[in-house]
Amino acid sequence: MTSATDLSGAVWRRSSRSGGDGDFVEVADNLPGIVAVRDSRDPDGPALIFNLREWEAFVGGAKDGEFDL
Repeated sequence: MTSATDLSGAVWRRSSRSGGDGDFVEVADNLPGIVAVRDSRDPDGPALIFNLREWEAFVGGAKDGEFDL
């Protein structure tokens, strides 16, 4: 069984490196113990939820080029 995460207190932000084309994600990292990520074009749609360890691993991998194509 899955429980919904309350994101009503989320403060969403975009990367300062986001382009002007409107295709980007928004991150809320002000919630206790989690980081939420959503599509900026669908703010009422689903969000990906990461615990802090998962988020740190993802950001570290991105910085290290782990996901480069």
